[in-house]
Amino acid sequence: MSRNAAVPTDAMHRVTPFEVFFDLVFVFAFTRIVAFMVQDLTAAALVRGLLLLVLMWWAWSAYCWLGNQARADTGPALILDLAAMAAIFIVGLLLPQAWSDPPGGIRAPLVLAVAYCAVRVLYIVTYRYAAGDDQGLRRQLLRSAIPPAVAVVPFLAGAVIGGTAQIVLWTLAFAIDFGGGRLTSAYGGYRVRSPGYFAERHGLVVIIALGESIAAVGAGVGAVPITVAILAGATLGLLLTIALWLLYFRGVAPTTERRLIELEGTQRAWLARDAGTFLHFPLIAGIFYVAVGVEQVLAHVSGHEVPGSEASVSSFDAHMSEPLGWLPLIALLGGVALYLAGLIGIGRRAAGDPPSPWWWTAVAVPLALIPLLRQLPALAALAVTTVALLALAAVVAAGHRRDRASHGTPDAKGASR
Repeated sequence: MSRNAAVPTDAMHRVTPFEVFFDLVFVFAFTRIVAFMVQDLTAAALVRGLLLLVLMWWAWSAYCWLGNQARADTGPALILDLAAMAAIFIVGLLLPQAWSDPPGGIRAPLVLAVAYCAVRVLYIVTYRYAAGDDQGLRRQLLRSAIPPAVAVVPFLAGAVIGGTAQIVLWTLAFAIDFGGGRLTSAYGGYRVRSPGYFAERHGLVVIIALGESIAAVGAGVGAVPITVAILAGATLGLLLTIALWLLYFRGVAPTTERRLIELEGTQRAWLARDAGTFLHFPLIAGIFYVAVGVEQVLAHVSGHEVPGSEASVSSFDAHMSEPLGWLPLIALLGGVALYLAGLIGIGRRAAGDPPSPWWWTAVAVPLALIPLLRQLPALAALAVTTVALLALAAVVAAGHRRDRASHGTPDAKGASR
């Protein structure tokens, strides 16, 4: 092997400490996105927040595939990844100003777009280096570079024009990049060298997202004196996060990793592409919308003035009895529905079986509950949501135990770590 050649991964490769460090910039960016949405909670903010999540998810997914190909913590790959890390940090720093251009500063939307394009270019360059003499992968990278090259035009144009046109143009850019990536990957040049690495990296990003749900509790409470109601709301927020964790790590995660190990070649890569890159996105987006909803509930019970409520109130008792506004409820329950939809998609793609009707019901019920929970106090609405998800998680965990027993193993690798 050449001294300057990339260090390829193998079937036993795991996530490196550098990659955990690398993902800290995504923790920073995710925190900024949630803060952006709750700062002025409107329908437009929820839509714009979703677009920003797409932006960061696509970048993270790209580097997940890159780390699967070659070690990210050695040689030129390390230098290039550090450069990408700096560019991603700049993107994260500018995310709250993605649709604004405050006087006296830089043109934030345009600088953000340029920094993000740099992230994409660095990814292609690093992956080309990691491909080495693999001609099939090099051809695949050439095909995969076409969609982002086309998407850069509406992406930069949207940053320059701003306003509603920016939302439309950025949506078009992401559709080109996502859709084009889905089409070009069908040629089969990519390989999943280590199924364990791929499953572990996705499990870690789910934990990162769940961590934001826990952080939302503190953001919602602020610096007010802690009351019994605040303790109850914080506990419910934690239990809700635990339910989300159980649904993933005691549900689809072990099944997906086991299936990745069973498959080989192109079939394994296609499963990783669909269940990992594409179907994990609604799951991650759902977690962040839930975080927004939990933050709003805690702000409510702590006596803060809550964006999205019908009116500000002057007393703590009024805050306790007043229901959440429509937008916080839509964020909370719509996030739950998105999360469950992601689980369904991942489970279906991994097992190859259509989901049972009760899974579809599990997606529809949170949305149907929005008008009902709109009539309840905010804390009661969070309690109903949490209890329902804990019950669902118990059912899934029981099914996981039966599945584990049928395979004759003490636990799936992805769930035991």
